[in-house]
Amino acid sequence: MQKQDRRTALKNIVTGTAAIGAATILPGLAGSATAKAGNKMKTNENTALKGNIHHSVCAWCYSGISLDELCQFSKKIGITGIDLMGPKEWPTLKKYGLDSPMCNGAEINLTDGFNDTKFHDQLIKNYTEMIPKVAAAGYKNLICFSGSKRGMDDETGWQNCVDGLSKILPLAEKHGVVLVMELLNSKVNHKDYQCDRTSWGAELCKRLGSENFKLLYDIYHMQIDEGDVIHTINTHHQFIAHYHTGGVPGRNEIDDTQELYYPAIMRAIVATGYKGYVAQEFVPKNPDKLASLQKAIQICDV
Repeated sequence: MQKQDRRTALKNIVTGTAAIGAATILPGLAGSATAKAGNKMKTNENTALKGNIHHSVCAWCYSGISLDELCQFSKKIGITGIDLMGPKEWPTLKKYGLDSPMCNGAEINLTDGFNDTKFHDQLIKNYTEMIPKVAAAGYKNLICFSGSKRGMDDETGWQNCVDGLSKILPLAEKHGVVLVMELLNSKVNHKDYQCDRTSWGAELCKRLGSENFKLLYDIYHMQIDEGDVIHTINTHHQFIAHYHTGGVPGRNEIDDTQELYYPAIMRAIVATGYKGYVAQEFVPKNPDKLASLQKAIQICDV
């Protein structure tokens, strides 16, 4: 996930047109952002899913498509959650009976995180305000970030994260909210990000010792920085609360145009006993973006 792109894209989705297009899905409704973007929204009517994976999607990847439209399409193809939504978007999700499997809105950004004590006051304030909101809305997971190293060694990063997160974990535990730190690659997209290896995040989980702190394992990011995806999932699955997808290289479709074999990865996730969500977080290259989304769900539905 690339935060700058995500913030811009989410803003466009929320403030953009709410008109719902695609007569192929909703007869009588036309003129939507999707039509303008050239998305035909053709769907395979045989959308029954196996039920072993809970499917979600990251809205920021679908520029030119309104949140309402994405919600309606998601419902049709068996997606039950929309990722990286905050309080302003939750009413729209609830309107369509969709979950918010990974909430956001308390973080400062990707670079200013819990590994640096100078950001603790603001982060503690933000998360203290957001945690009860997440719980009151009926949601569970709230994203957080390590931040950039800026010359910091691993030990200092762990200590600072423990210091900051320990101040809000009791509140998270009280409200049944899980703080979830995302693993991001520091090789291509997020230079200098500290939580760029699963082992680093797992060590932080061990030091905090709380079931209310876990990791977001982004398959795209971790393939770039460490590879060995299935072995890593098997080794550290007890610390993982959520998964994101993305084709490597490029963070595009997860089909046979890229190097990862997602059916095997999904089977490995299911084999660990995981009961949470897998969210599609690839940026479609196909002009029919929603067709790519449906194909990704079919690939991951093992």
